[in-house]
Amino acid sequence: MGAVKSRRMPRAVREQQMLDAAVRTFGQRGYRAASMDEIAELAGVSKPLVYLYLNSKEELFTACIRREAAALTAAVRAGVARGLPADRQLWEGLGAFFTHTAQHPDGWTVLHLQARTHGEPFATVVSAMREELVAFVTELIVEAAREAHRDPSLPEREAAGLAQALVGAAESLAAWANATPGVSAREAAGTLMNFAWAGLGDLLRDRPWTPPRSGRP
Repeated sequence: MGAVKSRRMPRAVREQQMLDAAVRTFGQRGYRAASMDEIAELAGVSKPLVYLYLNSKEELFTACIRREAAALTAAVRAGVARGLPADRQLWEGLGAFFTHTAQHPDGWTVLHLQARTHGEPFATVVSAMREELVAFVTELIVEAAREAHRDPSLPEREAAGLAQALVGAAESLAAWANATPGVSAREAAGTLMNFAWAGLGDLLRDRPWTPPRSGRP
């Protein structure tokens, strides 16, 4: 009988395993303090294998940032059900954002703290993610304002500024919520939604907003 060949883990699966270990290590120890030895051990592979797949610590960190950024934007978009009133879409988008950052605290730390404090090329990836989220929120704010005014020609400039402020506030609030025991995604979303609706008063003509009794977040 011939020798039985052992099953080899597919490259894509192995890479995700390494990225999982890297995100956890970078998130908890920071980019500079994290070691490739520690990441390899946590992933259950040899350090040469990590270098074979991802070449360097910088490339590994960049891959982590890209993956976490893509996962966050996908979660926010998936959390918004098109066809609902715009204010409900914004509420669900915020809920999806805070739910994801709460469920992936190491990934959020990598994006919000680590990537931004170590310069290029890391910050560029985060900036692209942020621009996508701002554009998405701008669409929702414009839609909400046009629903309130029943005017399809409202300019987007003011909405874009509000979207920038809203995304910035969401980023800070997510960091606070993750560091504060007992703060739920729903509570964080409600806090920011109430804050946002006050700022959107002029656009929405004081149209009241109340959180839904059921559904996300």
